[in-house]
Amino acid sequence: MIPVRPIEIVGGGLSGLALGLALRREGIPVTLLEAGHYPRHRVCGEFITGLGPTTIARLGLAPFFQDALRHREIAWFHREKIARLQRLPAAALGLSRHALDARLADAFVAAGGDLRTGTRATDLAPRAGRVHATGRQRGDASWIGLKIHVRGLAVSRDLEVHLGDQAYVGLAAIEDGEINLCGLFRQRRISATGPALLSAYLVASGLPAMAARFAGAASDATSFCAVAALSFSAPTTSPPADIIALGDAHGLIPPFTGHGMALAFQSAETALDPLLAYARGQGEWSATCRRATEAMHRRFRRRFAAAGALHPFFLQPRRQRWLAGLARAHCLPLRPLYSLLH
Repeated sequence: MIPVRPIEIVGGGLSGLALGLALRREGIPVTLLEAGHYPRHRVCGEFITGLGPTTIARLGLAPFFQDALRHREIAWFHREKIARLQRLPAAALGLSRHALDARLADAFVAAGGDLRTGTRATDLAPRAGRVHATGRQRGDASWIGLKIHVRGLAVSRDLEVHLGDQAYVGLAAIEDGEINLCGLFRQRRISATGPALLSAYLVASGLPAMAARFAGAASDATSFCAVAALSFSAPTTSPPADIIALGDAHGLIPPFTGHGMALAFQSAETALDPLLAYARGQGEWSATCRRATEAMHRRFRRRFAAAGALHPFFLQPRRQRWLAGLARAHCLPLRPLYSLLH
C-alpha cells in the first residue's frame, strides 16, 4: 500500500485554509504555516461576488456563510453623484474576513489539521508537497488600500462604489450591523495615521461628502488596516517550476470586481484534485504543479485580462467621466461585463 503523502501549505488566508480543510476531509495530513494569528482584520471589500454553488459544495463552505448577508444591488457614484444602479444576476455575500478566517481556521484544526500560527516560513524554495498561499506579491508602491468597519453610516444600496481622483471606495454591509468601508487610493504625502489617514485620503481624492459621512459614523479603530505596494498585473503564463501558488499569490485581481475572495476559494478548488492525486501517490510533484497551474490559468485568464483592461476606467478622472456618461445613458453593458469578470 502506498503511504499517503503529506501536504504543507504556506499562508493561512482564504485559499490556504479552504484547501487545507478540504484535504483534511479527505484524510490527507496537512500542515499550515501562518505568520499571523486569528481572528484578524484584513484590507478587503468583504463583498463576495461570483462564488458559485459548485465551489461552495466542493470545498464544504456552506456552514461558514449561513449568516452572511445576501446583496443584490450596487449603486455606482462618480464624484458623489449617482451614475448607475446595477442589479446582480446572483446574490453576493457580505461577511467580514475577521469572522470568516477565524471560522475556517477553527474548522481546519477541528478536522485534524496542524495549524501553526505565528510561524513564518523562512525558506520559500520549491519543495515537493508545499503549496504557496502566501498572499500578494509586492508591486507598484504607488497604490495603497485602506479599510475600516463603522456603525451608524447609512448606505443607499447593498454596495456603494464611489469613484474619486485616482481612487475608488466601496461601502458594504457585513454582519452585526456594521459597514465595511474599503478603498484603493493613489499614494499621497499625507502624515495622518489610523482612521484619520482614511479620512484624509477621502478628502484628497475628491470625496469630501464621503469623508463627512465617515466622520459622522462610529468607527471601530481596531478594524483599521492598510496595505501598500499593490500590483494588479495578470499572473505570468510561465510561473516558476514545481510551485503551486493560490489566491493572491497566483494573481491579484483589481478590487472593483468584488471577486478577490471568490477567486481565492476557486483557486483552492482548482488545485484540490491534483493535490489529492499526488497525496495518494498518483503522480509526481512536477506534474502535479503543471496540472494545477495550467488549470488555474485556463479558469482565470479571461477575467484577469478583462479586469486589467477596465481598471484604468475606475481610477483615471478622464476615463471615469467616459464610464459615468455611458452608465447614465444606459449604454454600459453591465451584465456582459459582469460575465467577463466572473
